[in-house]
Amino acid sequence: MTLITIYGRTGCHLCETVLSLLQAMQEELDFEIQEILIDGSEELEKLYGEKIPVTQIDGVHHDFWRIDPERFRTSLEKHRQHQ
Repeated sequence: MTLITIYGRTGCHLCETVLSLLQAMQEELDFEIQEILIDGSEELEKLYGEKIPVTQIDGVHHDFWRIDPERFRTSLEKHRQHQ
């Protein structure tokens, strides 16, 4: 199953919005969601800092800050075709 990872922070309103949007599409598009909080991780803070939320599709960067549902669908479909 495809894994969508969201890197975010506690209390981040954009992170909550992206998570809600993905949860709304999850059943239809059949993927799992993993949320990783970067709070307190020096390495993740350095990597993602102010770009959160960062989304990945099976470990491959998809986007940061927001998700456009149509772009996400297209990226997910392309990703699955190349597996």
